[in-house]
Amino acid sequence: MAIDALVKPFLALPLFRGLKPIQLTEIVRCADRIVYQPGEPLIEEDQSGDAAIIIISGEAVRLSQSDESSQSEPVIEGSMLGELAMLVETIHTSTVIARSTVRALRITRTDMHALMQQDLSLAEHMTSQITARLKRLALELQSVDDALAQVANFDQLPAPSSNTNYRSSLIH
Repeated sequence: MAIDALVKPFLALPLFRGLKPIQLTEIVRCADRIVYQPGEPLIEEDQSGDAAIIIISGEAVRLSQSDESSQSEPVIEGSMLGELAMLVETIHTSTVIARSTVRALRITRTDMHALMQQDLSLAEHMTSQITARLKRLALELQSVDDALAQVANFDQLPAPSSNTNYRSSLIH
């Protein structure tokens, strides 16, 4: 497969947006090209991850043993799995199994760190992308916290008496 065809999926991934074409090409050159057969795991829940996997072609399915529902979630071409694993030590939170033959690129933490040491602008880009994502996560957590606080405050309101309109007790 031509290098341009392998770079194309990276362009749609937020983590890689804004990188120079040469940076994307270098990442692709360092990546391992892997083929997973149907039924073969791409990543496994509760296992340590040391690489991100980008699905170039084929379909997979995400399973989670800790999820109480037994539904599976499709994982399609262009998806990236275990993206943090190419940057830091992490444990996978789900299992992804190939549904069809899956062609993928595997970017190891060792290779990504080597590229970032050679190209400081790549390291800065990754740092800023992860920082932005953490800020968005913090805002989401804050809004969940605020919503929970509102629910807790609502539960502490006095019960309406028979003489009082319930709606007016909420306003005052």
